[in-house]
Amino acid sequence: MYEVWIRDNFSAAHHLRNYCGKCESIHGHNWTVEVLITCQELDKIGLAIDFVEAKQMLSEVLTQLDHKDLNTLPFFRKKNPSSENIAYLIYHKLKDKINTSGIKLSKVVVKENLNSGVGYWED
Repeated sequence: MYEVWIRDNFSAAHHLRNYCGKCESIHGHNWTVEVLITCQELDKIGLAIDFVEAKQMLSEVLTQLDHKDLNTLPFFRKKNPSSENIAYLIYHKLKDKINTSGIKLSKVVVKENLNSGVGYWED
């Protein structure tokens, strides 16, 4: 089994509704997003998935979040734009793009900073 990972980032503002603390006020992060992809067999040239293609798929998703107030996006109108929900959203936007015969989106990790992050995956 092979595991491929790619990393990208985006900057955005958000605030956490019903949170008792400073994160209830609007603030921003430079989020780092890591995507892990698994594959059992390599293609005819020895790749699990082309990094360029995988990075492009992730970039298309992150462009929808970059330099936005996440609370104003439709997905976050009723859900808090927490790192957990951001990871969930990115996972589900990427899943259908990446999952093909033999290639599976394994996990999406969203980090608010160097010391805090969340991973989301499905069995």
